[in-house]
Amino acid sequence: MSLSKVEDNMYRDYRSPLSTRYASKEMRYNFSDQNKFSTWRKLWIYLAKAEMELGLAIKPEQIAEMEAHVDDIDFEAAAEEEKATRHDVMAHVHVFGEQCPQAAPIIHLGATSCYVGDNTDLLILRQGFDILLPKLAGVLRHLAKFAFERRNLPTLGFTHLQPAQLTTVGKRATLWLQDLVMDERAISRARNDLRFRGVKGTTGTQASFLQLFNGDGEKVKQLDALVTKMAGFEKYYGVTGQTYSRKVDIECLNALSSLGATVHKICTDLRLLANMKEIEEPFESTQIGSSAMPYKRNPMRSERCCSVARHLMTLSNNTLQTAATQWMERTLDDSANRRLTLAEAFLSADTILMTLQNIMEGLVVYPKVIAKHVAQELPFMSAENIIMATVKAGGDRQVCHEKIRVLAQEAGVQVKQHGLDNDLVDRIKKDPYFGPILSKLDVLLDPSTFVGRAPEQVVEFLEEEVYPVLEKYKNLESKTVELNI
Repeated sequence: MSLSKVEDNMYRDYRSPLSTRYASKEMRYNFSDQNKFSTWRKLWIYLAKAEMELGLAIKPEQIAEMEAHVDDIDFEAAAEEEKATRHDVMAHVHVFGEQCPQAAPIIHLGATSCYVGDNTDLLILRQGFDILLPKLAGVLRHLAKFAFERRNLPTLGFTHLQPAQLTTVGKRATLWLQDLVMDERAISRARNDLRFRGVKGTTGTQASFLQLFNGDGEKVKQLDALVTKMAGFEKYYGVTGQTYSRKVDIECLNALSSLGATVHKICTDLRLLANMKEIEEPFESTQIGSSAMPYKRNPMRSERCCSVARHLMTLSNNTLQTAATQWMERTLDDSANRRLTLAEAFLSADTILMTLQNIMEGLVVYPKVIAKHVAQELPFMSAENIIMATVKAGGDRQVCHEKIRVLAQEAGVQVKQHGLDNDLVDRIKKDPYFGPILSKLDVLLDPSTFVGRAPEQVVEFLEEEVYPVLEKYKNLESKTVELNI
């Protein structure tokens, strides 16, 4: 088939945007057929090596023959074989055996399909976490830098999406950081809790292997341990049915779905701040915000994160349903669902982390807009400070409170009904009652005096919570992320 025809067929078939548009090359490879089926072959080699070491009649030449054909998989032949047998593992056993005629009699010896299926899944899950964690660290690193640099910049805090007591831009970023640190802990735990299914047989009893070793249970245990070690795991699950418990998938996807919730919250905040023109994500000089409105600067990266994160958050429910419906030692209704769910969860997590890092690398802050918004609200928030200063100068608290209440109501009418600036301070300056404190008004209205310990909290949090996490990834460089936008 010519290249043009291949390309024509490619564009006529459905392809997931996760694999063609969003996720990274390394994550796409991790869930590729090439990686999956070459891992099957490695697992068959590990099994044969361990069986040979424990005394079965397997020759080094057979091992060498299999090792020579780990990666050269004839996918078309396997597809034809599976069409006839309706069994993917046996199709690949057959094709591998044709490539390795000496080894054919001992490929998959004593094993069931889940030996390669489940063990491969566990290897892929672990590698998926290993791809994600440095990317999460990259986001943490850039956001930590942002938080530190903006730790002193006062900004309106919001509760109920209504202006509240001031915070700082950097302090708000630590709220995002805190959730991401929790995600790093949860993902690391899910990764490190993974074990190998090992060599368990058709219903988990190891009966076939016990028969191979003439009833020698100790050798069967050694076989389990040897194959586990060859696969790079320290531990195997002590008991399984035909499959490893599908609660393992729940633990993995709960961590990823939780990351999705974090990223959605961060990017929603950024979208709201972009609407207020206080903070924007990167926007290239040639980037187009709208096909109809040339002036638009849409927060498309943040919107992408929210969009994919919503998909990611829903996927954990699939793992719950699957684990709940595994009858006895296993049923096969998990298979098709897991093919979709596991891959899409990791590809989605990969997508939002890369996009979020790209955002954090180029966040733009507009201090003058922030200061303008603060100035609009600060006079209302300064009432308590003005009351206290007036009392110290000899005034009556109740009288002062009532005067400010009336002036604030009048200023509120100017802001809400007439669209004018907040003139409460001017009204206070014109009222003779406040004459004794007029010289102190600038100090009383200094935004930096309204942020409490926010700047110190930023530094303390970074030093105590964030930098120790980043230390684990110090040898893994955070590369600049370029997106297909």
